[in-house]
Amino acid sequence: MCVTHSLGEDIAASPGDDRRKQLIANGARGALTLAVGALGGYLASLVHLPLPWMIGAMISCAVQVWITPGFLWPGARPLALIVLGLGLGQSFTSTILSAVASALPIVVLAGVSTICVGVVFSRLFARLAGTDTKTGYYCAVPGGVIVMAIQAERIGADVATVTFTQSIRLVVVVLTIPPLLALSGISHHGDFPMNSAAPPVHALALAGMLVAGFFCARIGNRLHLTNPWMIMPCFMAVTLCSFDALPSGVPVPMIDAAQAVLGTALGIRLTREFLLRSWHLLVASVISTLALAATLATLAVVLAWLSGLPTAAVILGMAPGGMPEMSLTARALDAPVALVLGFHLVRVVLSNLLIEPIWSLASRLGMAR
Repeated sequence: MCVTHSLGEDIAASPGDDRRKQLIANGARGALTLAVGALGGYLASLVHLPLPWMIGAMISCAVQVWITPGFLWPGARPLALIVLGLGLGQSFTSTILSAVASALPIVVLAGVSTICVGVVFSRLFARLAGTDTKTGYYCAVPGGVIVMAIQAERIGADVATVTFTQSIRLVVVVLTIPPLLALSGISHHGDFPMNSAAPPVHALALAGMLVAGFFCARIGNRLHLTNPWMIMPCFMAVTLCSFDALPSGVPVPMIDAAQAVLGTALGIRLTREFLLRSWHLLVASVISTLALAATLATLAVVLAWLSGLPTAAVILGMAPGGMPEMSLTARALDAPVALVLGFHLVRVVLSNLLIEPIWSLASRLGMAR
């Protein structure tokens, strides 16, 4: 009887024990993964790579997941995005906001042009990857991983292929555009106000901003906004900054740590299974991304020349990368962060509004068959 009772207790306790062991294992693996990412970012900063904390963390964690599984604690990336939103939002002043507003026609034209270029590249991608043209279109348009996956599911394209391609595109852009821009000597400023100096850091006020940013992000999440964890804290900081009421700046080491977390989140996606599941799809994604980036950069140079806007900022604004990554690149290169953010925010809105109508129009005109 005693033995049976003891076994029953062991069996009853085993689910809780398993869960506890899993939590401990995830905690240890998460700490190891972040440590690997931080080390990679630090080493990249020592050799003065552009965007070192993100690129270094991404490369080191990509190496890690080929050897041992990586894990990122669920709250780490949202917290990093909140920090980045606040840090990027502190770049705005009323003068810079006015300058962004005056550039809005060019920004909208760039956003529409980017989506239209996706129509042209959809055929190239579909031919290289062996997909249908509809899926090729949602792979070719640089609208962001989440946005394009949702749009693809709604219209009946291959969601797995779209997600894979958009993820590879982000990695390729992060690895190529920041170094190339840093080496190019292209003008960063042009006819646009310089980035404003960050306000002094006050620990208690900064803690309050982080809490307020979290609640703003939760509201944005409830409203189903794209990337609410960065956009809503950024809007909050922009509003306060434009009234000269931002209570604290965000220290550089905190922004660097947030970049390392984002790089870690990218790196742990690049597992052996993920990259080797389809070689022809991987090759098609890399080739189409490089061709798309070159085309958009050429178009950006033309738009910058016509508008007088800083060439580097327009290239980053039209680049087929994500909003956090391209805004951080602008910050690292001392290009106008506010203008780059403006390009990407408008593109997010246009992607939600125009991607399906442009596909339908292209199909009717015979451009996307």
